[in-house]
Amino acid sequence: MSAVIDPSHGAPAPQRHCESESAWQELLSGAATRALAFGPGGRIDRAAFEGDVRALAARLPQARHAVNLCEDRYRFLVALCAVAVRGQINLLPPSRAPAIVDDVLGRYPDSYCIGDLELEPMPPRYLRLEQAPPPLAGEPLRVDDGALLAIGFTSGSTGQPKPNLKTWGAFRTSTAQNLAALAGLLREDGVTEVVATVPPQHMYGMEMSVLLPLLGPVAVHAQRPFFPGDVARALADAATPPLLVTTPVHLRALVESQIELPRLAGIVSATAPLSQELAQTAERRYGCEVREVFGSTETCVFARRRTAQELAWTPLPGVRVCPQPDGTAIHAAHLPEAVVLADLMDVDADGRFHVRGRAADLLEIAGKRASLGDLTRKLLAIDGVDDGAVFQLDEADTFGVRRIAALAVAPSLSEAQILAALRHSVDPVFLPRPLKRVAALPRNETGKLPRDALEALLRAQA
Repeated sequence: MSAVIDPSHGAPAPQRHCESESAWQELLSGAATRALAFGPGGRIDRAAFEGDVRALAARLPQARHAVNLCEDRYRFLVALCAVAVRGQINLLPPSRAPAIVDDVLGRYPDSYCIGDLELEPMPPRYLRLEQAPPPLAGEPLRVDDGALLAIGFTSGSTGQPKPNLKTWGAFRTSTAQNLAALAGLLREDGVTEVVATVPPQHMYGMEMSVLLPLLGPVAVHAQRPFFPGDVARALADAATPPLLVTTPVHLRALVESQIELPRLAGIVSATAPLSQELAQTAERRYGCEVREVFGSTETCVFARRRTAQELAWTPLPGVRVCPQPDGTAIHAAHLPEAVVLADLMDVDADGRFHVRGRAADLLEIAGKRASLGDLTRKLLAIDGVDDGAVFQLDEADTFGVRRIAALAVAPSLSEAQILAALRHSVDPVFLPRPLKRVAALPRNETGKLPRDALEALLRAQA
């Protein structure tokens, strides 16, 4: 599970220096023997990991940025830290789709790609991690606390992916908050083993499966299981009850698969709203708590709730949630300034909050109001609808109205039957026209639905 690239690509570049030596922090926490990763091949401790990082860092080319496309989570960790040790900046695109990678490379021309898959087409300046070189010994790895460690990109579900700059110091602060968010699910007497179904390039995956093993008493499974059977096998590699980090889409697939899982320490979910029904079903099935976390690429995780028992969100320590007319301002210690999200929230007297949706999701037609999120929930509540999405078209009709459309995965229902069921709970002015049945929705790796992919699929059904 170690990583290497062709050693012909340049010599080590000097690390960036800061004004004060005190600003430099160790890249990893814990003793040299502390487990950092595990998998079918056994366990990897901090000392072995640092040896792999030094070996890769010595072989990276001269550049300002590196696009980290690694699929294997351990190789992603090695590449992320090697890039940081070289004083370079990790670029984390929301997917490996050629158009997305090309867009990132176009924005940051002084960059190369690093990965562990045979990609087609091959990205420019692509360094593939293959056989492991001998690990290099040395002092513990350190990084400038103010160094820009990574640039994450929004998923593009509501438009063009936007860059978000993350320093090592901000990540250390947000990881301390995430450890607090997971209190009660992590072991108090040792290392908690984590299996994650989300890609490490996504900020939720970065926080829960990359930063936690680097900075906390956590070891992560080296692979990224996707299908229910793969998830079950990865969980079985853990020596103690593991924590499953996943999404509502993956969790629903696990529940519906009826596959037996080993005893779990807990389940963490994010990237999309988790229904209370699914959370309750999962808690009964697996005998553990399902904890949902709330965050974004811009903010990182800033709230939590036990969805099976509560609807309100509890902000993490030090977080303030401040509603305003166009969304909600999030104040947190790891944010250099408040970040305004498009989500509309109602804050209770005790500081907890409820999410009402996004301003862009609110509909007003013929003097009546609704939200796309609520319409989607009503579509998914229909017996026989396995998946679905309601959205508003960009172009207006001849009357100047932007029509509401829907896509539904419902093998046993006709489009007319789905519309008839919706009429029981939806005002006629908000009934989706067109509504099309499809075999599957174009969800990305984290279960989100990019807007352009929805409209393209709808056009293909015409």
